[in-house]
Amino acid sequence: MPNRPDKVYFFGTCLIDMCYPQAGLAGIELLEREGIKVIFPQAQSCCGQPAHNSGFPAEAKAVARQQLKSFKQDYPIVVPSGSCAGMLKHHYPAMFAGEPEADEVRRFSSRVLELSEFLVRVLDVKLRDRGQPIKVTWHSSCHATREMGVIGDSKALLKQLDNVELVELQSERECCGFGGTFSIKQPAISAAMVSDKITDIQQTGATRVLSGDCGCLLNIGGALEYQKIPITTQHIAEFILERING
Repeated sequence: MPNRPDKVYFFGTCLIDMCYPQAGLAGIELLEREGIKVIFPQAQSCCGQPAHNSGFPAEAKAVARQQLKSFKQDYPIVVPSGSCAGMLKHHYPAMFAGEPEADEVRRFSSRVLELSEFLVRVLDVKLRDRGQPIKVTWHSSCHATREMGVIGDSKALLKQLDNVELVELQSERECCGFGGTFSIKQPAISAAMVSDKITDIQQTGATRVLSGDCGCLLNIGGALEYQKIPITTQHIAEFILERING
């Protein structure tokens, strides 16, 4: 297990900033409860994934350079999103391969950890469930599954909660259809994908859908609301904090 740091950076993500601030605050509080000093650089911005995925490499690099400036100190960079963490950790080095910043970028990317990964592998957190019995299901985002490989960490946290019954999805590895700009460029395909995901969610009998990525929560939650299905969505950080606070 990596050494336990005294300080970490927190990368807020665009969707947490604009749509789910409570998830970001919960993530910070979970870290602070473990005695970690959390630093939130005010100059941070988007990870650059929308530009990168849309075919604008120069613009993506300009955004990436801003993050390099904002997270200068040699502290771990904790990210409450598998998608953004994957961009920072895996795509930045490829973007800058062969360029003057390549070594700096590799050092930056080596410090990136997704929130669940950090809580489990670095802090080895122990949770005490103070909430009422509840049945939940878990949506694994594509990047958290395939790039970051942190789904086991997220589920390990949930399984520490004695009164939480986690019911697995039958097609857990299937995308929810968000994909950032994909859902805008291919709305019909995206709608069909999220419809399949909702059918899968309903068969679990869960009253809440949890995930570590706000883009997925935005897409799934919006579809559930549109179809008037009384199942709520929540980021894992907010859910865990709710459970341990009672």
